[in-house]
Amino acid sequence: MGKAARKKGPKQDRVKKVREVFVGQPFEGLAGEPELIALREFVPSATVELPLKDTGGRKVVLGTVLPMAAAAFVRADGQAFVGLQVQTRSTDVSRDIGRSVRWALEAKEGDVLSVPDTITPGSEGERLQDLLDPKAELDVRMHTDFSWWLPEGTEAEGEVALSLERANGAIMPSERLGTGAYWVDAGEKAHLRWVRPEPEGKVLQALARLSAAGEIGLGDDSRYAGSFRAHGLLVPVWDLDPEAHAREWADPAKQLGERLDQALASLDDEPLNAAERRARDGLIGRQITIR
Repeated sequence: MGKAARKKGPKQDRVKKVREVFVGQPFEGLAGEPELIALREFVPSATVELPLKDTGGRKVVLGTVLPMAAAAFVRADGQAFVGLQVQTRSTDVSRDIGRSVRWALEAKEGDVLSVPDTITPGSEGERLQDLLDPKAELDVRMHTDFSWWLPEGTEAEGEVALSLERANGAIMPSERLGTGAYWVDAGEKAHLRWVRPEPEGKVLQALARLSAAGEIGLGDDSRYAGSFRAHGLLVPVWDLDPEAHAREWADPAKQLGERLDQALASLDDEPLNAAERRARDGLIGRQITIR
């Protein structure tokens, strides 16, 4: 018995679906890539004025966290802010932030963008790479609280006051020790988290070389803890003595950076030896990934 013929009904409208491709290294090509990753992932309170190609007469400040985790807002005095640590994201973080920057350039005083635009299909000219001077370094300003949310001499009210109180209460003391390198006092331990701009494989090999030579630490009362991946880059982490102030780790961190740079430079001429390869395998086993 043959198959029954299916009766064809009227054509139905179909919604064209756009397949979004996940961008694993959203800030690639920007000189400030390590700082953008650090401020998005683990720095509690910091700001940086964006080196925009065209401001239209308005400066835009990038901040770690804004009131109620907003994507952007314009203060009563006209200063525009864009937030990095938000609750929603698309497959391209650079595009999300770029759209918030464009909104901030055109918004009015008192306007708030609660969440970034993660729905509209992508188009050209929206990413941070399109809006910023790619060679400009970022001048990061660290803060001990979130009073920068408000114009000077202004007191918070309502939901902003509650959000300010919660945000201030969650801050862990932090200091910037160098490009992409941040000290944080987490209580029982202090840490150095260092976003490295080099390819992950190269960083691991250089760290392995230092580890095999007994030079991976920052001196006494420090220990290499492992690393995590964030937005396409590797972030090595060291445990530090919490009794020591951040300034006491500045020179050791600088010296470690010099050793790491030397190890990176040596990789082209000197492949890892057996001991260094074993050290690398051990380091690989202590990695996690943060998107």
